Amino acid sequence: MRKYCLLALLCSPLAMAQEVKVETHSFMRLPNTASSLQLQRLEVADHATLQIPANVTELKVEDLHLGREARIAIVPTEQSLQLSVRRAQLDAGSQITSRGAPGSYEKAAKPGRNLNLRIESLNAEQLAVDARGGTGAPGYVGLDGANGQEPGCTWGQAGRGADGDNGGDGRPGATGGQVRLELPRDFPGERIKVLVDGGAGGLAGAGGKPGAGGKSKGCLVYRADGGKGGRAGAQGQAGPAGAAGTVTLQRL
Repeated sequence: MRKYCLLALLCSPLAMAQEVKVETHSFMRLPNTASSLQLQRLEVADHATLQIPANVTELKVEDLHLGREARIAIVPTEQSLQLSVRRAQLDAGSQITSRGAPGSYEKAAKPGRNLNLRIESLNAEQLAVDARGGTGAPGYVGLDGANGQEPGCTWGQAGRGADGDNGGDGRPGATGGQVRLELPRDFPGERIKVLVDGGAGGLAGAGGKPGAGGKSKGCLVYRADGGKGGRAGAQGQAGPAGAAGTVTLQRL
């Protein structure tokens, strides 16, 4: 029933709900019907995850509680997210992540999403934010070489196996996100952990296998010489790592 109430409340351009709770070891995705959301209380229980869709650009929370190993996972996109919290309690192992998405053969890796995080009152052993870039797409695997033509038993010349194609180079990793923090003046700097590394480069594509030389088949007495096999294709190069993002800290 709570989920249906949440969907009904979050349908206006500036949506407001009283309370959202993600139960232990469960996953919840906020509706993508509004770009700006406002919550009185948000609780993500132990080992649970709340996902913020790509179209949400502003989220205001009066009271935030992240349980042990709880996550707020922000879907990567080019638009930055403004996350404003009046009071926050972050338990051990909790994390806010806006990591980029890894690349694939069809699309490039996505950078970490830019995040502006404002917390006016913070109680936490550690504030952990992960805005690393996505890993680059792997290089294409080289095509295998074709087998050589088969000779006859007493005539004909065997064909040489074709060489395998070279593997493709891995694609570049995506850049890390730009994270701006506005935190209470008394929150210790050593308790702040923000990751904005660029994504690792894509793996090198393997070279294609060599084609086998042609060989006589089914011969009882005489057999023509077989052809030489081809050469394996060379492995491609690993992609370069993405550029690191930036971290800006302002004290309230």
